[in-house]
Amino acid sequence: MTWDSFWAGFVDVMDSGWGIPVRVLVIILVALIVKAIAKTVIRRSVDRVVAGVKVIEAAEARRRSEGAGSPVRGARRVQRTRSLGRIFDNAATSAIVIVAALLVVYQIWPGATGAVALLAAGLGAGLGIGAQGVVKDVLNGIFFAIEDQLGIGDVIDVGPAVGVVEDVGVRITQVRDVDGALWFIPNGQITRVANMSQGWGRAIVDLTVPYVVDVDAVRDALATAASALAAEPDWKDRILEPPSVWGITSVAADSLVIRVAVKTTTSAKDDVGRELRARIKAVLDERALIPPAVTTVRMDQG
Repeated sequence: MTWDSFWAGFVDVMDSGWGIPVRVLVIILVALIVKAIAKTVIRRSVDRVVAGVKVIEAAEARRRSEGAGSPVRGARRVQRTRSLGRIFDNAATSAIVIVAALLVVYQIWPGATGAVALLAAGLGAGLGIGAQGVVKDVLNGIFFAIEDQLGIGDVIDVGPAVGVVEDVGVRITQVRDVDGALWFIPNGQITRVANMSQGWGRAIVDLTVPYVVDVDAVRDALATAASALAAEPDWKDRILEPPSVWGITSVAADSLVIRVAVKTTTSAKDDVGRELRARIKAVLDERALIPPAVTTVRMDQG
């Protein structure tokens, strides 16, 4: 069978009663092929970017001993690239399905062009009013991924919830709070994000002491405890700068508040804070610096 005869037979089939089912089948097959091609292109693009990030991260790892590079920067790039790939994949799928559905309708109902246009206009007007929230959610989700405002594993404060991000979708962000509750927050309702997992963190310990305490002695004890913690091998990699005793931050009638701060990696802030409190208590107990908080006033009778 020659190509001319095959093509002539195909045209005869398309003009016969089987033409409509065949055309619909062809449209569906072409849509599936285009979807597979788009998915492959997006996946390969994402894999290429991820591979490049890993090469850059390996180079940065060799310079970290000199203070260059970030151990989480590469992971965040990979995460953001994969999120964008998923968004583009969903967008491509939606566009292909819509176009294929319109072509199928036109094949089944050839005179439906005008009716479909009017119906699409009506649906577009209705959806434009009713789906404004959905469009806002989707756009915010895209901007979250592009601008790297938040990512999976980040500890964030978005107003309605404070916790760890478990998933960033095109429309919904899932946040697990400290009590274990999983919050499903529409992206359009997130108007501000406080991300506590980017860059660096700071462990702050406020020590409330009696007003009559020897402030200089307490400051020395706090500095000793914090410096000893920063010098230990198990903690020095998590502490980015030498600890600093900021001094008195509050004064009341019977007490003072003295603050010590330690700049840490983002994931170690809470651990460093807990350990620092334990070290401070041990040093204060050893030096017997904090007298009883409640004093007894004796009144002599005359």
